Amino acid sequence: MSLSIGPHALGGRVLLAPMAGVTDPPFRALCTHFGAALACGEMLSADQSLWQSPKSRRRLAGAARAGAGTAGRNTGDVGTVAVQLAGSDPAQLAEAARRQAGEGADIIDLNLGCPAKKVCDKLCGSALLADEPLVERIFAALVRAVDVPVTVKIRTGPDPTRRNATHIAQLAERAGIAAIAVHGRTRADRFNGQAEYESIRAVKRAVRIPVIANGDIGTPAQAAAVLEHTGADAVMIGRAALGSPWIFRDVNSFLGAEKISPPLLRTTIATIILQHLESLYAFYGEYTGVRMARKHLARYCELRPETRAARSGLLAADDTASQFALARQVFGVATADDIELQR
Repeated sequence: MSLSIGPHALGGRVLLAPMAGVTDPPFRALCTHFGAALACGEMLSADQSLWQSPKSRRRLAGAARAGAGTAGRNTGDVGTVAVQLAGSDPAQLAEAARRQAGEGADIIDLNLGCPAKKVCDKLCGSALLADEPLVERIFAALVRAVDVPVTVKIRTGPDPTRRNATHIAQLAERAGIAAIAVHGRTRADRFNGQAEYESIRAVKRAVRIPVIANGDIGTPAQAAAVLEHTGADAVMIGRAALGSPWIFRDVNSFLGAEKISPPLLRTTIATIILQHLESLYAFYGEYTGVRMARKHLARYCELRPETRAARSGLLAADDTASQFALARQVFGVATADDIELQR
């Protein structure tokens, strides 16, 4: 079973969640290589006056397509390009969507899920869930503006006393939104506590458009359980993919055959990590590349005790050559167990 969004048959039921500062073209290419059916880009402000900053330029649809070759040199390509927009002005969002569709975006995604204070203070992200009439106008403006599918990512409501995800989903369906992803927390919850899935189940029962479940999905068994409980069409994995991009391989294997994938060899993981570093350096250049690599290396270091011990040294490296050499030393040494497994 696979998921389709508009004309795009995605070929799977496991998606990568957009995460600011993480889901750049190199990481999206890596996750796509391991089986993410869709890997949406980082949140982009609908205010086009901000698009000239280096950070925003790298989030544009054109940059995603141009960067696919470089980022995917060793890891596959970005695949379907989905651009996520954040904003609160319907006309501004519509114009931004037109620009991004014109640059090659296959899907426009609307961010109604980010709980960050700096985003919500601008009445963007999950803050919009409290203003249903405005959300309805935004949906209508976006769908009218572009010929490509429009999707939306939401939370279950402004706070636990007002979980309005079902009504938001119904507004989305009536407006022509192609799919909806629901994170099982409210805006007020931020990332505290545990995600709940009853609200996602209610959304799925209330609409006919594809529903994607998100929140606290970190293992194949959890993904299968959430799909079973909610009836959702797909799951979306976020933080669990950071440091373990092969989670999509594992989840797909479990959903397809209820089998646990054999663990990757250490030498295979070392190759993945080093290729990821190379793609980051190629995409960002020397100065930014080494800094962007640090957040990924910090998570890769959590894989086992001996790599955790090397974390401080890896994060202290201040140029790509020394960072890469140290990473090769830390991750790239085959052990006797690896050699035995490869026989």
